[in-house]
Amino acid sequence: MKKLLPPLLIACALGASLAACDKTPGTPAKPAVSFQNTDVTGLDYAKGFSLTDHTGKPRTLADYKGKVVVVFFGYTQCPDVCPTTMADMAAAMQKLGPLADKVQVAFITLDPERDTRELLASYAPAFDKRFVGLYGTLDQTAKVAKDFKVFYAKVPGATPTTYTIDHTAGSYVFDRDGRLRLFVRHGTSPDAIVHDIRQLLS
Repeated sequence: MKKLLPPLLIACALGASLAACDKTPGTPAKPAVSFQNTDVTGLDYAKGFSLTDHTGKPRTLADYKGKVVVVFFGYTQCPDVCPTTMADMAAAMQKLGPLADKVQVAFITLDPERDTRELLASYAPAFDKRFVGLYGTLDQTAKVAKDFKVFYAKVPGATPTTYTIDHTAGSYVFDRDGRLRLFVRHGTSPDAIVHDIRQLLS
């Protein structure tokens, strides 16, 4: 009389055979992606934007499909967080070498009242000529900030025009298909940024 295999062993054997059938003979297994920044793949927000770039051209996230897109929210008169973030991204672009042409860094102003097209045209490309400055109306700015879950608020200054803006200090990274993949915290090293961008480009 034949001994029957326990159901658990049958299930395990079946699972193993299905896993084996999933691989084509001679095809190496694709290495798992390992990010150094916060992986936000699959989260249902930050789906895009509809703004104007510093040349006056309407832009959406879809315009940059095929590139890894890094989006940062700030303002040109920001005293510390914004220029250091932009400088770190410029350093990352240098480290990427030729791959940097497959990356688009977008600086979205949270201060459209003061950040004119002309000002953005001199600010963003000053860090790297490939960087783009984006702006919108007050309502457009509020809409895109809400969609990206970006906090921002005016802090009054000595005069009505010398206010500062408290704001979220991280960057959002989209893959080449326009899907949100990473959140990069302020102060992250250029090397860590380069590591993850290389993963998304591979």
